[in-house]
Amino acid sequence: MFVRKSLRQAALVLAIAASLITACSGGAAAEPTVDVGAINTAAVETAMGQLSAQFTQTAMVAPTATTLPTNTAIPLPTFALPGAATGSPVAASSALPTVSFNSTPVTPQTTALPGFTALPTAGSTGPTASLGDSCNNSSFVSDLTIPDNTVLPPGQNFDKVWQVKNTGSCTWDDGYALVYIGGSSPNLDPYNFEFKKSDDFVAGGATADLGLTLTTPCSPGDYQGTWRMRDDKGYYFGTYLTVMVKVTDKCK
Repeated sequence: MFVRKSLRQAALVLAIAASLITACSGGAAAEPTVDVGAINTAAVETAMGQLSAQFTQTAMVAPTATTLPTNTAIPLPTFALPGAATGSPVAASSALPTVSFNSTPVTPQTTALPGFTALPTAGSTGPTASLGDSCNNSSFVSDLTIPDNTVLPPGQNFDKVWQVKNTGSCTWDDGYALVYIGGSSPNLDPYNFEFKKSDDFVAGGATADLGLTLTTPCSPGDYQGTWRMRDDKGYYFGTYLTVMVKVTDKCK
């Protein structure tokens, strides 16, 4: 009896245990609890780690700044101005030299530059500077007829005579000529005087009277003409010879 009772109690305990096991295994498993604070902490740590890695890479890639060269002052040479009287350098406190201007007239240059010939001055009445070389040269002495600005009738012939000196050493002979080089328009019927006759030759140092027959225009006005000597090689030389006349009426 005792044995059977024990067996029945054991079977009952086993049955209860089996029921409990079955109930536990057949029920739904408990879900784990989520810790939100832990998740946020992990996210922040991950972001900080990424930023730290990015800053570290940027620092490694960024180039090192290069120091630019500095400008070096170059000393300039200094110059001393000469003193007004002694020629010594002027001290820093001395006044600089001044330039003064006055009203003193300047004498014009009458000597022609090499290769250039000075033009005649209108109304010349006295001897003029000669323009030539030691062989061929001349100078104006005087107007023997028809002084400058003489009033003449229209269409009238007149004789113009200049007194000229041969200031060179060469004789004005065959091949030399007194040549018309320009004047007003209408003109005075100008032409060239050629030294063809021995009576017309002018030796060096001699004075000669050179004359031309000219004609006044038929209309009122001021008229002029200019002549100059030319040698047997075609070179002009000496002073300019001019005639200047006035016509106040018309030809009838």
